[in-house]
Amino acid sequence: MNTTKIAIVDDHKLVSKAIEDMISVNPKYHVLYNCANGEEFIETLNKNKEEPHIVLMDINMPFKNGIETTEYLTKKHPNIKVIALTMEDNENTIIKMMRAGATGYLLKDMTALTLFEAIDTVRRYGVFYTDFINQKIMKIKSDENKVKILLDNLNDNELEFMKLSCTELTYKEIADVMTVSPKTVDNYRNNLFAKFDVKSRVGLVLFVIKNNLL
Repeated sequence: MNTTKIAIVDDHKLVSKAIEDMISVNPKYHVLYNCANGEEFIETLNKNKEEPHIVLMDINMPFKNGIETTEYLTKKHPNIKVIALTMEDNENTIIKMMRAGATGYLLKDMTALTLFEAIDTVRRYGVFYTDFINQKIMKIKSDENKVKILLDNLNDNELEFMKLSCTELTYKEIADVMTVSPKTVDNYRNNLFAKFDVKSRVGLVLFVIKNNLL
């Protein structure tokens, strides 16, 4: 392969400079842009018209964060590959970056060897995840499958009750909206509590929000 052009998007200047120095000692790579946030990177990209092969993307940044910037690149510059480079190993963050279009995910305590391996693998094959992230992804997929099975086993009345439970309506008002008795609503509630393994309405709402069920 010819020289791999790289952009670094990170609002921590010491971190981004350290990464740039790490990359620059290897003649296989060239740091094309080093930007402090997604907004600056998009402006730089549109102004200069030269696309990097790989973007090392931080997630939490001001003005336009890594998830928003990755979504933009996926739509407007699909040939650019994004590797998330972050301190976060939170499952929700991993899901959001993957859905946005990231093709790699590295924690910032990685070695130079791992970084170079990730860059080369993403450029050649399109995807790179460390064993640690692969385990996270497998757990995420397993959890998503469990939630899908739970939803598939809910009837229409239970689904409607679940949605109404996430509003400010009381159980009596929910019964009125659904045109059923309060006792029937109690049955819906008890069924969902058992199926979702929660013990309160707050627990039910948190489960719904965590799994993006609405």
